[in-house]
Amino acid sequence: MEIRVGVAKTPKFGLSESGDTIEAVERPHGGLSVLVADGQGHGRSAKGISRMVVSRAMALIADGARDGAAARAVNDFLFAARDGKVSATLAIISADLRTKTVVISRNGEPPVLALVPRPEGSEIMSISEESAPIGVHDRMKPAIAELPLVPGLMVAAFTDGALAAPQERLVQVLAAARPEQADTVACRLLEEAIKADRGRPHDDMSVAVLAVGKGSERTTPIRAMTVILPV
Repeated sequence: MEIRVGVAKTPKFGLSESGDTIEAVERPHGGLSVLVADGQGHGRSAKGISRMVVSRAMALIADGARDGAAARAVNDFLFAARDGKVSATLAIISADLRTKTVVISRNGEPPVLALVPRPEGSEIMSISEESAPIGVHDRMKPAIAELPLVPGLMVAAFTDGALAAPQERLVQVLAAARPEQADTVACRLLEEAIKADRGRPHDDMSVAVLAVGKGSERTTPIRAMTVILPV
């Protein structure tokens, strides 16, 4: 199998810096975690919050913590540091090679969409169980979902700005995609959100797509990453 990740993001119209942060980290027992955070507000202050949330969660996951435990620890830190007055949403999508599953941990309203292969045909799932954002409660429980790690699975996480697009349109884009197109799919989902805001995003927008493909038959596995950063 082959795991592919695509990321696309843009700041609120008129701002040069997005308050969202997306990062990926390798898991100590094999696999990859993608973290998507949206800090309260916009611009530099929001970026500081989301970067802190993601960096601390990444460090914990890299050290072997489970995703839910990492989210709870970051919540405790932010709550203590800002006295419950600052919040962030956090989604963690993990391809865990030890358990052969994709684990989805959510804090905040934005749902996660998943294209799940079935014998009778692929199914789109909206994973949207209610969960509180990071930092506003001293006791917080992330919403956790788990799916089998199988070829054809695609999972997309969004910050709330990217949900400007109608969910039915996002579902259509995801349903028509192939796992090898994770980066293209992320861009198309973001484009739908930008289009819904008539080309002027009303909020920071971020999309992360994790896809599982069959992989190639190369005898020497090659890991690769492509980054595009407008400046």
